[in-house]
Amino acid sequence: MIYLRWLLFPFSLLYGLVVVIRNWCYNAGIFKSRKFELPVVAVGNLDVGGAGKSPMTEYLIRLFKDNYRLATLSRGYGRTTKGFVMASAESKASDIGDEPAQFKHKFSGIDVAVCEKRVEGVERLKNDHDVIILDDAYQHRAVKPGFSILLFDHSRMRQPRLLLPAGNLREPFAGRKRADVIVISKCPSALTQDEQNHIIERIKPYPHQQLFFTSISYLPLYHIAGTPADDTIDADTTVFVLTGIANPVPLLSHLKKQTRHIIHHNYPDHHRFSLKNISKLADDFLGCTSQKKLIITTEKDAQRLGEQELLPLVNKLPFLVLPIGINFINDTQQQFDELVHTYVRKY
Repeated sequence: MIYLRWLLFPFSLLYGLVVVIRNWCYNAGIFKSRKFELPVVAVGNLDVGGAGKSPMTEYLIRLFKDNYRLATLSRGYGRTTKGFVMASAESKASDIGDEPAQFKHKFSGIDVAVCEKRVEGVERLKNDHDVIILDDAYQHRAVKPGFSILLFDHSRMRQPRLLLPAGNLREPFAGRKRADVIVISKCPSALTQDEQNHIIERIKPYPHQQLFFTSISYLPLYHIAGTPADDTIDADTTVFVLTGIANPVPLLSHLKKQTRHIIHHNYPDHHRFSLKNISKLADDFLGCTSQKKLIITTEKDAQRLGEQELLPLVNKLPFLVLPIGINFINDTQQQFDELVHTYVRKY
């Protein structure tokens, strides 16, 4: 697979040329980048795949929701609808995408919208909101956010910085310059100072940027219906794991600390689960002779299990959801919060 990617390197050069020209056109003002007269915070990454954008977006939601009229705006990847859609309590992943559905179902007091054209989306939201969070928007140059948070997955720090399709970068590494804050996500909680210094040297943040390190915080399990679960995992528990996320490795590593009996049903990121997929899981679970067994999925995956055709079977299975949050390493949470709050207070 690695050798195949190197064979794709000429296509990466072509892709990179297109991206560089596009970014130059935005920087030179040839392509218009719209700035709005309200706080717009963008969360994104340079790589494809999961860098912890959703947990960071949720962190910002918790930071703002009690003091501001708040909206999140996403593209709505994987939805069957088009154009601008404002989410409701009944919205499904097929209507608005799995991550926006997750935001809406967890934070009913905020507005969640999706739109392929971010300028149109912000335009529709701006008069009724004080703050807008743009989810996965670092490459959407048509909107010029007032504050950009760029995420890098710690596990990918040593990988070659190659553009698609040979590598994982959506744009050249130099694109990090547009960020106000850089966050190294999914770090080991015991990340040493030497390791941090090595990463800082590799990232080489610009003078205007502050860099933070965060780790994953695994929160208590809950039933897929939303009620708390008192289930525990021990060495004798068999855990069936259903994922359709970009990087399930941290989740599996977390679970392996508690049990060696893990059966992983793994699908691509944003995979739309079929009846066949869930039937396979049900057959494996019911056929397991373990005295203690659980089915665990992620919050993002749980949104795609709520589709009408899946519900009869899903409701027969004891699905548990494992939510995640973020912890700031080095006691820097207050510093991060103050940076973001200072930006918003300017308005």
